[in-house]
Amino acid sequence: MLKCSDETLYTGITTDLDRRLDEHNSSVKGAKYTRIRRPVELVYSEKTEDKSSASKREIEIKKLTRIQKIELIK
Repeated sequence: MLKCSDETLYTGITTDLDRRLDEHNSSVKGAKYTRIRRPVELVYSEKTEDKSSASKREIEIKKLTRIQKIELIK
């Protein structure tokens, strides 16, 4: 989960966390949402066994309220 410069939270999945964080901060490959909210900061991550479980967990996290996401980060 990324915290954007406007204090919003962005959730996504990747196979290479460092590369993806760099893309969000300095490349046109970053998500459209984060490109206009740079810089972004990594505030939370989880490892999963495969892409399928990562996608399912991403959906679960995206359904959380902002308050619940902040609690998860803590």
